[in-house]
Amino acid sequence: MKSAATELPTPSRSASSLRVALVCNTAWAIYTYRQGLLRALADAGAEIVVIAPRDRTFEPLAAMGCRCIDLPVASKGTNPLDDLRTLAALYRHYRAVRPDVVFHYTIKPNIYGSVAAWLARVPSVAVTTGLGYVFIQSSRAAQVAKRLYRFAFRFPREVWFLNRDDLDAFTAERLLAHPDRARLLHGEGVDVDQFPYTPPPARETFVFVLIGRLLWDKGVAEYVDAARQLRAHYPHARFRLLGPTGVDNPSAITRDEVAAWEREGVIEYAGETADVRPYIADADCVVLPSYREGVPRTLMEAGAMGRPVVATDVPGCREVVADRDNGLLCEARNAASLAAALKKMLDMDAGARRAMGERGRKKIEKEFDERAVVQRYRELVRQLTGATF
Repeated sequence: MKSAATELPTPSRSASSLRVALVCNTAWAIYTYRQGLLRALADAGAEIVVIAPRDRTFEPLAAMGCRCIDLPVASKGTNPLDDLRTLAALYRHYRAVRPDVVFHYTIKPNIYGSVAAWLARVPSVAVTTGLGYVFIQSSRAAQVAKRLYRFAFRFPREVWFLNRDDLDAFTAERLLAHPDRARLLHGEGVDVDQFPYTPPPARETFVFVLIGRLLWDKGVAEYVDAARQLRAHYPHARFRLLGPTGVDNPSAITRDEVAAWEREGVIEYAGETADVRPYIADADCVVLPSYREGVPRTLMEAGAMGRPVVATDVPGCREVVADRDNGLLCEARNAASLAAALKKMLDMDAGARRAMGERGRKKIEKEFDERAVVQRYRELVRQLTGATF
């Protein structure tokens, strides 16, 4: 029996009549990670609806031609009433907007959005951007989330996974009611023209930078501990953090905690930015000691700009980093292992580091070009709606 995603499409139609909704727990993630898709849809004249909690990116999204709708999502919470409100709000929006297809990102939109779309009779696609605490922790909340995934993922036309480990985990836990609808996307890609190769800086100091939302699950504590171990022997080494604090996530790190590290003199906090390129260009090495990822964009961006990386040997990170080729891998949740990898990077000849970064650029161009990802969207939208963009 054919899955819903492989049914014959409706007759060919113009993209100018196409209405696509993108739903996420942050508008920032839609704006930051999916600009290639947004541009392709906008250039074709499609109507784009972004449904997410209101943040500072509503304005630039609107400038790109998106219609933005505020959505209540309690990302930190486990109150079922809050989640039911999210589901009800999504159902109302889908009934009012009547999108031709909805793409859901992150856990709560994936779960409650998939159900709401089915109730509203709107075709949907679930994109698992990373499994987060569901497969990192063994808590009751994680077990509940798995049961909800098992129920909700019977409804999307397709379920996209960014790495093989996540797909295998869902398969092993029998969370896919229709395994034939699962697709491996191999990351969401990066615009290799927007992140051009940039030669590393020539100077006496050596700069590491960890870029992303400041979460304990990103390995920030291990990064700080590794910095403490290395600063005494490598006084020229600097350890930067770039990204928002106090975000709506159970693993969030507060600004006060970061300030304590600043006072200690072990960390330089660069705040947050809408453009990470100057910070990558000014770094000698990009670090991500995460516990688990989808496929981390920060590593793709670093590789595109020719920076060697140090990351943990976990799902997502090892998709981008080939150990001792374009970076170094270390153990997760292990500050000593991370410190040893950072030490190797510090001790490495500058020419060897440059060559490592150049190999990283080639890997990103070959495996993670955003244009290939946008083409996957095009193909699926054509299958579901008959429209091309």
